[in-house]
Amino acid sequence: MYGLNKLYLLMEKQHNRGQDGAGIATVKLNTEPGYPYLHRIRSAAHQSIADIFSQIGKELEDLEKLQPDIKNHPGLMKGHINFLGELLLGHLRYGTQGKNNVAFCHPFIKRDIIPARNLALAGNFNLVNKEELFSLVSYHPDELERQSDLGAMMEVIHHFLVKADEAYPENLDIVKVLKKAVKLFDGGFTFSGITGSGYGFIMRDAHGIRPCYYYINDDVIVAASERAAIRTAFNVAENEVQELMPGHALVVDSEGNYSIEQILEPKERKACSFERIYFSRGSDEKIYRERIALGHHLSEAVLNAIDHDLKNTIFSFIPNTAETAFYGLIKGAEDYLNKIKIERILSWRNEYDEAKLTEMVNRRIRIEKIAIKDVKLRTFITEDNSRNEMVEHVYDITYGTVRKNLDTLVVIDDSIVRGTTLKESIIRMLSRLQPKRIIVVSSAPQIRYPDCYGIDMSKLGDFIAFKAAVELLEETGKSCILKEILQQCEELNRNNQLHKENLVRQIYKPFTVHQISAKIAQLVTAKDISVQVDVIYQTIEDLHESCPTNLGDWYFTGNYPTPGGNRVVNKAFMNYMAGKNVRGY
Repeated sequence: MYGLNKLYLLMEKQHNRGQDGAGIATVKLNTEPGYPYLHRIRSAAHQSIADIFSQIGKELEDLEKLQPDIKNHPGLMKGHINFLGELLLGHLRYGTQGKNNVAFCHPFIKRDIIPARNLALAGNFNLVNKEELFSLVSYHPDELERQSDLGAMMEVIHHFLVKADEAYPENLDIVKVLKKAVKLFDGGFTFSGITGSGYGFIMRDAHGIRPCYYYINDDVIVAASERAAIRTAFNVAENEVQELMPGHALVVDSEGNYSIEQILEPKERKACSFERIYFSRGSDEKIYRERIALGHHLSEAVLNAIDHDLKNTIFSFIPNTAETAFYGLIKGAEDYLNKIKIERILSWRNEYDEAKLTEMVNRRIRIEKIAIKDVKLRTFITEDNSRNEMVEHVYDITYGTVRKNLDTLVVIDDSIVRGTTLKESIIRMLSRLQPKRIIVVSSAPQIRYPDCYGIDMSKLGDFIAFKAAVELLEETGKSCILKEILQQCEELNRNNQLHKENLVRQIYKPFTVHQISAKIAQLVTAKDISVQVDVIYQTIEDLHESCPTNLGDWYFTGNYPTPGGNRVVNKAFMNYMAGKNVRGY
């Protein structure tokens, strides 16, 4: 049960990576002929991890009723409990494409009567060329498979797996299979597979866009998307968990022999910065320090915005993911306040008494827990006005914390993507406290472009920064730029060159970051809100300084690491102009 218990821990410690479903697959080695050796279970239940492992637990419980001492006979247990095996693969689904049903949960499997051709596959990725991949292996997917990036990846890898087994059935080389398959993938990915013959592998893209870490000792070889999950599950030090380098694969055979293999030529490292800002859990010590730094870098801009009036300013955060950046923001404000204290005290020379000194020393940054995130409310009412009211109450507020029409509220969030929650919930709720002013601070820069490498944000029209730029174009009489860009996109599309250049950048060029931020502040403030609202964003430079090993910033800058990204952003713009509310790839 050791492996299953560790897999359960790893999945629970990474449940932040997906709560739409889960699945596990197991391969048993050295089974008797005629007995199954590849098993899979998936769930799209509300508590999918618990659902899966409770079913496995029930299987053991039923067996113990028949054979009370079964745990003294591990070989017998392995034969009777489906998911007791030597290779275990677990996955958590974060639905970015396809419906949230069990058919889209990883792992996917391909079955064959020959063990080596059985394959279970799961991953953290988006591919932007899945249609091409299906064509390359002459596979005609059904409607469900057509929506799945993993379906396309599975068909390509399995195609080369079968070819390799046909050519060298006694000496199948999984590394050669990966080298032939993976060079065809355009996207950001970490994926893992296990085969019926006992191979296990985990592979990372050439730019290192999606994260991957591993730990090896005499008993176990384990890999996961987050270092902290491995450290917690196996109680090991940070330096014992290694990062799998871009373009490389960790490969294990049925005897437990392992190697790190270069599958792709590594390219410029473009590890996803969103992993550090928001997506990964903040319990990793490096990520924790980076989020502190993100908040700290924002303190100067915030102090300038409030004209350094800390006496009449309350600081808070949008729970729960912005809390760490909030500590960094407060540290920056405290550094400033302490500097002022020293300067003031020194300027008094000897002209002070105990009361005056006490008042100065005891000055503090005003911190309150203003916003409280309630349990997710079920929007079972379909009528629009009632649904909007439900959205409004996702957050609650702490009454009695603000001096009406006197205090400025500064609240930090990890990022602002669509602005819907800000407009319909957060700002509306905060305005009930009647502050003089509300300043919303984002620890991420303005999200301007689609992401297509794993954290799926693919529709331009959803982004509040894009909406702000479009409105500014209209207000300044430059809306013709949109039609010009559309014509350029159509020309590139006719020549099959849509991947050559990100044309959407032209939309933002006429305006400064501050102009777009000011327009965003207007857009996220409902017409019936009278409180002044301002928005402050992280700068690209400070983001890179805070997260120096994760410089992937295409959703902020438009600098896509693969040509497929340019194709996606241009396609997303064409969809926007055509009024199509569909994915850009």
